[in-house]
Formats: sequence, C-alpha cells, structure tokens
Amino acid sequence: MEQTNEQLTLLSSHQSWHGAIKTGPLVWPALPGAPQSGHAFEDEGVKGRCCKAQICLEAPMEQDVESPVTIRQPKLPKQAREDLPKQLVDKERAKRKIQRYVRKDGKCNVHHGNVRETYRYLTDIFTTLVDLKWRFNLFIFVLVYTVTWLFFGFMWWLIAYIRGDLDHIGDNQWIPCVNNLNGFVSAFLFSIETETTIGYGYRVITDQCPEGIVLLLVQSVLGSIVNAFMVGCMFVKISQPKKRAETLVFSTSAVISMRDGRLCLMFRVGDLRNSHIVEASIRAKLIKSKQTKEGEFIPLNQTDINVGYDTGDDRLFLVSPLIICHEINQHSPFWEISKAHLAKEELEIVVILEGMVEATGMTCQARSSYVASEIKWGYRFTPVLTLEDGFYEVDYNSFHDVYETNTPACSARELAEMAVRARLPLSWSVASKLNQQAPPPDQQKERPEKGGRQGEDQTERNGDIANVESESKV
Repeated sequence: MEQTNEQLTLLSSHQSWHGAIKTGPLVWPALPGAPQSGHAFEDEGVKGRCCKAQICLEAPMEQDVESPVTIRQPKLPKQAREDLPKQLVDKERAKRKIQRYVRKDGKCNVHHGNVRETYRYLTDIFTTLVDLKWRFNLFIFVLVYTVTWLFFGFMWWLIAYIRGDLDHIGDNQWIPCVNNLNGFVSAFLFSIETETTIGYGYRVITDQCPEGIVLLLVQSVLGSIVNAFMVGCMFVKISQPKKRAETLVFSTSAVISMRDGRLCLMFRVGDLRNSHIVEASIRAKLIKSKQTKEGEFIPLNQTDINVGYDTGDDRLFLVSPLIICHEINQHSPFWEISKAHLAKEELEIVVILEGMVEATGMTCQARSSYVASEIKWGYRFTPVLTLEDGFYEVDYNSFHDVYETNTPACSARELAEMAVRARLPLSWSVASKLNQQAPPPDQQKERPEKGGRQGEDQTERNGDIANVESESKV
C-alpha cells in the first residue's frame, strides 16, 4: 500500500507538471544558480526539452553541493551599486592616509611580529634593559637587588644553621660564624649591610668561620657587579638624548613653490634650546611603493631626496629656524608630479635631523614625516626672524604659518619643456633671417665682382645682420 501511494503521488506530480507545460509557458523556478527570467517551452518535443531543463536545473544544484559555502551579497539598487566602489575607495584612501611609516613625533610605526630568535635579545641584555619602559626598568631594578639580598641572607642563615649557631644563642662560650645572628631576619639584615657596605657594627663575622669568609668575598664581588650593571643602566636610561629631540621642531606642513626660477620642495626646522646641536645635518627620504619593469612589487621603497648633499647645504648651523630646500630637477623623484597628481599620490617624506648634544656629546636624532595631504602646493613660509635693538628675535608663533604665492600647477618637467619652447622661436627667427638675407653660394660664384658702391652695400648688409644677431642674443 505504501508503494502504491508513492507511485500515485509521483504520477499526480508528473501530470501536474505536464499540465503546466501544456497550459502555458513554463517559468524557471527561483533556484540558486538558475536564471531569473522566464523561458517558455512549446508543446513540440516536450519530453526532450523537459529532460534538458531537468539536467540544467540539476547541474547547478550539484555544483552548489560540491562547492564550498559562499556568502552571497544582497542585491542593491543600481545607484547604490555604482556609488559603492567610490565609497569604498574613499574609505580605503582615508585609512591609508592615517597609516604612516614614521609618525609626526618621530616614532616609527612598525611592529615586529613572529620573531622566533628571541634569544638574540638576551645576548645584548644591557641594550634590552635600556630600551624597556620606565616602569619595567624600575621593577627590574628593585627586583634584582631584593633577590640578591634574599639569596645571600639565606646563605648566611644556612651556614649558621649547619654550624649549630642557632642552637647556642646566648652561650658566651660558643664562637658563632656571625655574632648576634639569631634567625633569618637578622641574616637578611646582615646581607644588606654587607652588600651595601653600611656596617653598623652590631653583627660582624668572626675569624673562626672560613666558609663565612668565602661567602663574604663572593657577596662583595657579585654586589659590586650588580651595582655597576644596574646603576649603569639607570644612568644611560636617564641620559638618553631622546628627550633632547623634543626641543627640535619641524613645520607641520611642507610647501612647494618657486625659488630662483625653479620649483622647490621646502620644510622648516628649528631648535628651541639655547644650547646648540653640534655638527647638525639633515637628510630626507621618499617612502613610496613601486613596481619594477619585471613586475616585482616593492612595498615602502626608500628613495633619497637631495637637500644639498652635493653643495654642503645639508650641514646646518641651527641657531635660528632654517628652511630646508629640495630643488625639483630631472634627478628628483618629484620631477613628473604636478599639483593634481600630488593629491592622488600615496607617498610619505621622512626627514631626519642628526647632531651631537653640546652638553653631553651624545648623538641625537629627531624625525618627522609629511604625507601627500600635508604638502601644500603654491605656498611659502612666513618669516619668523626679526631685527631688534642689538639682537635677532625668533617668533615661534609664526613657525608653522604659510602664505599663498603664485606657483604654476604643472610639474617641473612640463615647466622646463615650456621654457625650452619659449626659447626656440627666437633662435628659429634669427636663423631664418640670416638665411633669407645671405645669398646662396652658387649665385656668389656666378655673380661678378662689382665696384666699390656694391662693396659698401654688402658691408652695410653684414653690419645689419650682425646687429640682429647681437640683439637676439640679448
């Protein structure tokens, strides 16, 4: 009975399907992978077409079963679909602008991950301790001294316990290893007095304890080593020249404008302290990803920016704020960058100022960076140096101020090409004028020599041509 019911159910479904085909057009069902638009089947060859339709429907279903799970994006209106890539691109650009290689305060925005050879940090333990933050450095400083005192206090207590000094407390006939040592607390205090060389005089080692004498020597030597190591770390930590770099300031933005007829990239540096930086030098790097001709992608490629290395202008006498200038020529990475192109560029300029601190003689380095949005095209820095009665005064309120100036929006390459084109017509006009006024050589040979009047006319003509040529040179 169950089999007959199943056969009747299949037969009824087949009849309903066949009837749907006969009555009207067959519309594709809304299945994943099936087309959404309707397709009609005619009465002729219904069976074959039904089989084909069934195969077409089963193929994507089997493909969906075998394929991994995929997340289908919801349907959006046409306008939203068109605006979505632009919005994503704008968001990605906004995020990329925040990602700096070097932050404005000079700290590098790079984190080292998956470092497996961590033992290398222990081989240079002194530098590792100096590079730690202050809270960890102070914690290690206190921990090392406390552990050292506790260890040697335990050793003094262990010697007293093994010798039996703790069993003869108050016995005047017994000569202990350390006088007036009656427990672990007193042994700990004696360890502190020994290592710090306080020596109150109440607890003292006797000459009847050779093991105590050896322990005293070991603690004295190791205590001196611990003092030298930890005090040295603290001294280097305190005297680091990183804080000196806090008074070396860079302008918040860089500018591009004309200087001496050439397009230049400029930024300003200054020193807030009266003690100067000795042997100060400045250098700049362009951080920009690039792709080679072979297709290799180089992320964050570093390119040198010439700020006066060949002329010696990179050596600074940093008494007052200075404007560092980079001339944009054919060797510059900004040779083909225009104002419109600069707004679309994803680049970063890292500037590094180095020198020796006059007070300590240690090398100091200050860093900053400028992204494309912080480079202002067509601006100059406001002067900050004024002459007062007997001295020069620097107004740091205007240190970051800029003002707009007339600057061409084209690139330095286009500017150079326009200058060349402006000079070419003058040379062409002079050459054409000379060719027009000078007779051809064949006519000069065929023409007979004439009298003095013609010679004077030729002389006047040559004089006119020489005047034209001299005027063109001027």
